[in-house]
Amino acid sequence: MELIQITSAVWQLPLPVGHVHIVRLPDGYALIDTGVAGSAPAVLDALDQVGGRPGDVRQIVLTHFHGDHMGSAADLVAATGARVLAGALDAPFISGTAPEPEPVFTASERPLFEQVMAGLAEAGVPAAQHVPVDVELHDGDTLDGWGEPVRVLHVPGHTPGSIALHLTAGNVLFPGDLVATTEGRAILGPFNVDRQQAIASFRRLAALDPETICVPHGEPLLQGAGPVLRAATPEADWV
Repeated sequence: MELIQITSAVWQLPLPVGHVHIVRLPDGYALIDTGVAGSAPAVLDALDQVGGRPGDVRQIVLTHFHGDHMGSAADLVAATGARVLAGALDAPFISGTAPEPEPVFTASERPLFEQVMAGLAEAGVPAAQHVPVDVELHDGDTLDGWGEPVRVLHVPGHTPGSIALHLTAGNVLFPGDLVATTEGRAILGPFNVDRQQAIASFRRLAALDPETICVPHGEPLLQGAGPVLRAATPEADWV
């Protein structure tokens, strides 16, 4: 897959299900999410394209526990030695110490979910492996070593412990699966454990007025993302 350069220090690796973002740090790199299981070779190849080596990866930040986000985390930890960071409430699901909560589907979400799962099965995607979480993140935390302020936001609804990252100097937002894009519009991500909570979290992110938004599903919004988020109608999505 061809890399998309978001900023001078951020790249998106588009994958068939769940994009991965690479962020250059002052002393290495961070990964935001890891794709489905089996994606590690593609991620490491993308890292090589931007001038990094496996040992340069310092942090792997997981926005939530779903398999298209944590699926290759264990393989990438083995390859890089990086620390894993994730929302505190999702950490037990990522590490495998608690059963994962199921999404509550709307009528239009269920056939989409079945289609996605069938596609993964047909492609032979293996099950995600659990991985220990080294740092549990909470709302208002900041990440060290990124070269600019990075604010952690606890944005529950898609999963109990979903997080977003806001790079405040560049006003770049990584919303996790709360936000997807289609045809230049922002929409609520499907497959939420608590739809009303997810909508409230979506509105919280819109109020940040980001310039750029890096979604895991869909195309990035490289400028003027704030008005696009505020114009969205998440209450009407997937009903």
